[in-house]
Amino acid sequence: MTAKLGIVPFWKQYDRKVVLRTAKLAEDLGYHSIWIPEAWSYEQFQLLTEIAVNTKRIGLATGIANIFSRSAGLLAMSAATLDEISEGRAILGLGTSGKNVVENFHGVPYKKPLTRMRETIGVMRTLWKGERLTPEQSTLADLRHFKLEMTPTRPDIPIYVASLQKKAINEIGRSADGWVPTFWPYQNFKDGMEWVAEGAREVGRDPADIELAPFLGVVPIEDVDFARSMMKPMVSFYIGGMGTYYYDMFCRFGFKENADVVRDLYNEGDRKKAAAAVSDDLVDAIAICGSPEHCREKLAEWGSNGMGLGLVNLPQGAPYEMIEGALKAVAPA
Repeated sequence: MTAKLGIVPFWKQYDRKVVLRTAKLAEDLGYHSIWIPEAWSYEQFQLLTEIAVNTKRIGLATGIANIFSRSAGLLAMSAATLDEISEGRAILGLGTSGKNVVENFHGVPYKKPLTRMRETIGVMRTLWKGERLTPEQSTLADLRHFKLEMTPTRPDIPIYVASLQKKAINEIGRSADGWVPTFWPYQNFKDGMEWVAEGAREVGRDPADIELAPFLGVVPIEDVDFARSMMKPMVSFYIGGMGTYYYDMFCRFGFKENADVVRDLYNEGDRKKAAAAVSDDLVDAIAICGSPEHCREKLAEWGSNGMGLGLVNLPQGAPYEMIEGALKAVAPA
């Protein structure tokens, strides 16, 4: 099964001119969408608007907007505005981020993330339909009878949610259009999609309507060892520097021994050894490395495991020529 492909620049060392040029190339090559990240660098909706006015077909996604730094109303306004400017190409990727970023950078209490996600989605869908908010829609805010004083281009802008925990993934089945796992081993997609299906069935939705759209690394070069080495620093960062979410996930899927070693080295401050300690088996479970032919074959295998839209991470800080070669090597066309 051949999946659609999107592209994802990394948020560090983000070069606006290179990304804009890359977005145009990806559109010409038939890629489905570009997912612009946001952490504590550039603001994503402005970047997506810049891309929107310089492209015609490629989907424009937040990858990922956190639900604490903007109110539900502002997220609805921002997405609807981007959708109008792009003539219906907006995709809203959402996540809860983490306590450190939300509280220490944005200065907002990190409370009840699952409830906030559910209520945020409900508020946005109400506003996009042109309906008024009601106090009953939120337990976290004192909502009144506001509505958008503009008519959204679409009342059903797609919402994809990034999450790794069971309860949050269940909620995707109840209220979202897609699930965005990061570094989830592809042979275990069925586990997460069953959690999606549980939530969908509870509210009478068809689980098949919810798309699996994982973030994944693809490094299409002949030297597979070198290709893996390009992925390992990022994997070690997620294990050692991103709280417990990814560490717990890798432990759950059989990589505890390796994750323990990587986490300990990372926390001791030896980042190079931590990266080198990431096993080849772990890399191959969450990324695709090797010749272009191998990468295309593996993308098809990921599709057979349930992936409907693969979100390909672009190499961090790479020159445009390297990005161009990678995109052409695995282009959907």
